[in-house]
Amino acid sequence: MHELAVCESILAQAVAIATAHQAGRVKRITLRIGPLAGVEPGLLSAAFPLVAAGTCCEAARLCIESVAVRVECQLCGAVSQVRPNRLLCGVCGTWRVALLSGDDMRLESLEVFGETSETEREIDHV
Repeated sequence: MHELAVCESILAQAVAIATAHQAGRVKRITLRIGPLAGVEPGLLSAAFPLVAAGTCCEAARLCIESVAVRVECQLCGAVSQVRPNRLLCGVCGTWRVALLSGDDMRLESLEVFGETSETEREIDHV
């Protein structure tokens, strides 16, 4: 279950960002994950509370947004949204495509509370 290691990496980034912005607590962590990223969102969600225990992210809600798989055809130039198991041009049907999205995982934003106040703010990807 490499999702545990992925959670540790996400947590390290979230704690570093929260610390840099003088945030006392993280309320929400938003991730964008494509179906070809090699990460199972359900397992990631299950592992996160174990890794976050005792940190400023302990009470954080992990929000996972899905990213569509998009390809660009090397023959006709069309950009198509495709199924993860069918990487073909949506216009001409060729297999000669370049993957534009769907294999990525990105820490999109954090919602944090200030260290000395309950002021809430959102930090976009940095």
